[in-house]
Amino acid sequence: MNQQLGNKGEKLAIEYLSSLGYIILENNWRYGHLEVDVIAKDKSELVFIEVKTRVTKDFGQPERAVSWRKQLFLSSAADAYVHQNNFNGETRFDIISIIYKNKLLELEHFKDAFWPGVL
Repeated sequence: MNQQLGNKGEKLAIEYLSSLGYIILENNWRYGHLEVDVIAKDKSELVFIEVKTRVTKDFGQPERAVSWRKQLFLSSAADAYVHQNNFNGETRFDIISIIYKNKLLELEHFKDAFWPGVL
């Protein structure tokens, strides 16, 4: 159930980002045990996006589930991606928060949601 919900959320996030003109480079990109939900280009900026999908806000906003530990993992994966692809430019970390229960109820996009190494 959670995997299906997560997959639906990622699909909605990709549709949303594409509608804004983002170029989707990767979906569920893996490096060892690390994973980035979506990697995209926003103009010249490389964006690493964590998608959090829930059916309710009863346990808090979905974006609050991106802990400092998850941020550290995303940062490490981003470093690997940048190195593997010889990317030399600006990067950022976004979070897309989705409430979805049989239909999209709410989608929020947090640009520059966190900066690696800054707690």
